[in-house]
Amino acid sequence: MPVDEILLIDDDTELCSMLTDYLNRFSFHVTAVHRGDTGLRMALEKQYALVLLDVMLPGLDGFEVLRKIRAASAINVLLLTARGEDVDRIVGLEIGADDYLPKPFNPRELLARMRAILRRSSAVDAKPEQNVLRAGALELNRGARSVTQNGDKVDLTDIEFALLEALMSAPGKVVAREEISENVLGRKFHPFDRSLDMHVSRLRRKLSDKGAAEDLVKTIRGAGYQLAISFEAGE
Repeated sequence: MPVDEILLIDDDTELCSMLTDYLNRFSFHVTAVHRGDTGLRMALEKQYALVLLDVMLPGLDGFEVLRKIRAASAINVLLLTARGEDVDRIVGLEIGADDYLPKPFNPRELLARMRAILRRSSAVDAKPEQNVLRAGALELNRGARSVTQNGDKVDLTDIEFALLEALMSAPGKVVAREEISENVLGRKFHPFDRSLDMHVSRLRRKLSDKGAAEDLVKTIRGAGYQLAISFEAGE
């Protein structure tokens, strides 16, 4: 069974030891570091399947680590936040975290979140290279895991890619929030979970930055989301 390399950046040494022992039982190899600056260097030097990133860190806080990672890489990042700190979760998602989990958490919940993120990455990698979606100036290549707009590359995280793919796969249709949450986030939709809204906001902003004249991702109140451009598919 292949082993996924996980980078755990957290200054709680006891928690790191416990998680390392737990995750090793499920074919993960965990490397734990306890400073933000050290974790950032390692995240950019080696190709990890996933980074587990605490917010409160010495050397460099988790938000700054995440900003610097996102400036250079689309690696999967799951943010670990203090319980009750909703602002930490929102800021983390705005910066580009793929998901978050409040502390204290059940290791089984962490494992489920990790598996959902990695399944999404594997599903993207498994798509046939010639399977291309086009909508207006957008082109999404499933196999190459690439998106261009007006010929310019759009850098997306795995979750943003999966979100755009879900919208481009349903031309002119409203895709329900519940459907997107289950297929993209890997969990049932909860009305108080802001994750999906934040990922949509980031995707919308990235498409706008590449020259879209208007918001391409429309929010249909009480229903879901819709890609507001024409569609064609190619093989």
